[in-house]
Amino acid sequence: MGRPKAAVELDGEPLVARAVRTLRDAGLDPVVVVLGAGLPDVAELLPAGTRWVPAPGWDTEGQAASLRAGLDALDATDADAVLVALVDTPGIGPTALARVAAHATGPDALARGAVDGRAGHPVLLGRAHWARVRAAAEGDAGARGFLRGRDDVVAVDISDVAVPDDLDTPEDLARWTGEQTTGRGTP
Repeated sequence: MGRPKAAVELDGEPLVARAVRTLRDAGLDPVVVVLGAGLPDVAELLPAGTRWVPAPGWDTEGQAASLRAGLDALDATDADAVLVALVDTPGIGPTALARVAAHATGPDALARGAVDGRAGHPVLLGRAHWARVRAAAEGDAGARGFLRGRDDVVAVDISDVAVPDDLDTPEDLARWTGEQTTGRGTP
């Protein structure tokens, strides 16, 4: 993107603020934002009262560092599970997030959103798995290595309420903005 993705604006709203709003609209609490690129400026874009934590090593380890930082921040809570959502997937709205979060049935829960049969985000990780997720997290794959090949991960169909496109480049952002004006938009 040429700048921190969290600070990129879509419809006049920074992606990080949009992500927090979407998570809250899904009824999720607490919301903990993990920040790496653009600190401290990106932290100033967060809605008032939003809890955030830094991701040490984000510049060399990518998503793995962010995932570990988020799990570490939740260790001191009584959360049985965490729903991991990405800032650069604005087409995964509150209905999709809530649908996957509904599978948080205890510390052994594992689920992920699926669009047209393809598993992706958001990802629900029960507390019983957090230590193994941390150990398996590597590079920009996040929890993918831990989840790969497991038969106990519930694939939650969100095809009817989500557009899973990542906004990774200025071209992706331009395409997304163009699709919103032509009717594709956020579900």
